[in-house]
Amino acid sequence: MSAIRAAVSSSGTGLRWLLVLIPAVLIYFLPLPGFHPVQRHLLAIFVGTILALVAQPVPMGVSVIIAMTTLVLTNTLSPARALSGFSNTTVWMVFTAFLFARAVTDTGFGLRVAYLFVRRFGHSALTLGYSVAASDVALAPFVPSDTARGGGIIYPIARNLSRVFDSEPGPTAGRIGSFLMLVGFHATYTASAMFLTGMVANPLIAEFARKLAHVELTWIQWALAASLPGLLTLSIVPYLIYRLHPPEIRDTRAAQRLAIEELHRMGPLSVRERWLVVILAGVMAGWVTSPWHGVHNSFVALAGLSAILLCRVITWKDLLSETPAWDALVWFAPLIMMAEALVDTGVIKVLSDSVFAHMTGWSWPAAAVLLVVGYVYVHYGFAGMTAHITALYPGFLTAGLAAGVPPVLISLLLAFFSNLDAGITHYGTGSAPVYFGAGYVPQTTWWRLGFLISVLNLVIWLGLGPLWWKLLRMW
Repeated sequence: MSAIRAAVSSSGTGLRWLLVLIPAVLIYFLPLPGFHPVQRHLLAIFVGTILALVAQPVPMGVSVIIAMTTLVLTNTLSPARALSGFSNTTVWMVFTAFLFARAVTDTGFGLRVAYLFVRRFGHSALTLGYSVAASDVALAPFVPSDTARGGGIIYPIARNLSRVFDSEPGPTAGRIGSFLMLVGFHATYTASAMFLTGMVANPLIAEFARKLAHVELTWIQWALAASLPGLLTLSIVPYLIYRLHPPEIRDTRAAQRLAIEELHRMGPLSVRERWLVVILAGVMAGWVTSPWHGVHNSFVALAGLSAILLCRVITWKDLLSETPAWDALVWFAPLIMMAEALVDTGVIKVLSDSVFAHMTGWSWPAAAVLLVVGYVYVHYGFAGMTAHITALYPGFLTAGLAAGVPPVLISLLLAFFSNLDAGITHYGTGSAPVYFGAGYVPQTTWWRLGFLISVLNLVIWLGLGPLWWKLLRMW
C-alpha cells in the first residue's frame, strides 16, 4: 500500500513538473514576436517560476533558488544582478514583520487582544462576529500573514467559541460555527488589505508601484487610503453574512464568559508583553512619522526587532528557528529581483503593449474598471496571493498607466484588490483552507457568499475608494 501511495505521489509530482517545464522550455527556445533572446529567456524562467509557485512540485523556496541559479547558468543575468534582491529594503521589511508576528504569538499577546474584544463586544452573535473581525484588524499591522493571523490566531478562537455552543461540523454547524468561520475568513483578507504590513506581498506591491508608476506607497499612505473603504467593508460584511447565513444562536454571552475565564487564566500583562507593547507602539510611530524623520520603514522595523531581541521578548534562538521568516527571505528576494529585471529589460512593456492593445482609445475610467474586475476574477485560477501579484500586478499596472489612469489611483486599486480577491474561493489564500477545512461551510455556500462579497467589495473599493482618495488629495 505504501509503495502504491509513493508511486501515485511520484506521478503527481512528475505531472506538476511537466506543467512547469513545458511552457518554460517552449518560451525559452521558440522565437516570440517583439522579444529579443535575453528578454525571451528571462520571461521563460519567470513563467516557469510562477507556474512552479502554483503547481508546487517542490516548496516555493526551492523553485525560486532553482530559477535564480538558472538565470546565471544561462547567462541571462549576471551573478550580482541575480543576488541583488537580497539587498532590497522591502525584503528585510517582510523578514522583520514575520518576527514581530512570532513575538505577538509567543508572548500570548495576540490571544489576549482577541479575548479582550470578545469580552467587551461578544454579547450577541452579530457583535461576537464583529469582535472576531476587530481582533484580526488590531493584529494586522504586526502579523504580515493572513495564514498566521487568521489561521494561527483568530481561527483557533473562533473554533473554541463554536465549541462553547456545541456547534460542530455537521448537523450543529449552523448554530454559530459556520457564521464565525465565514466572518473570520472574510475579515482576515480585508484586514490584510488595510495595512502595508498586513500581508507578506504588500511591500512587493509597493515596490512595483514605485518602480513602474513612480508612486511611493508609504505605511501611513496605505493605511489612510484603506481606512474608510476597509472599515465600511468590515461594518457591512459581518451583517451581510448574518442575514444571508444566519446563526441559530443569537445570545452569545457564554462566549463572553469563556473570554473572561481565559483572560483570568492568562493574568496581567507579563514583562515580555509589556516590552512588546512599548516596542510595537514605537515601531508604529516610526512608520507613521517616516516622512518627517527620513528613516526608511525597513530600518524602523529592524530597530524594533533589535529592541525585541535586546529585551528578550524573543531570543536569538527563536529568531533562528522562525522558519517562515527565513523561508520568506529566500523566496521573496529573488522574486523581487526577477520582477525588477522584467521591468528593466522591457519585458513588461512588450507584454502590456500586446495583451492590452485592444484598450487603445478607451476612456481611462472604463479602462480602470475593466482592469480591476479582470484582475479580481482571474484569481479563480490562483491558489495564493503572492503568485498572482508577482505574475499579474506589473502588467495590469502598466496597462492602466498606458490607458491614462492616474498612477496613484491604479496603483491603489490593484494593491487593495490583490488582497480582496482572496475571498472568492476556498483556496485563494493561505487562511482559506484553514477556515474551509474546518468543515462548517459547504463549498457551494462558500463560493456563493464569496462571489456576492466580491461584488460588494467592487462597489465599495472601486466606487467609494477613488472619491475618498480624491478627498485625501492622493490623486
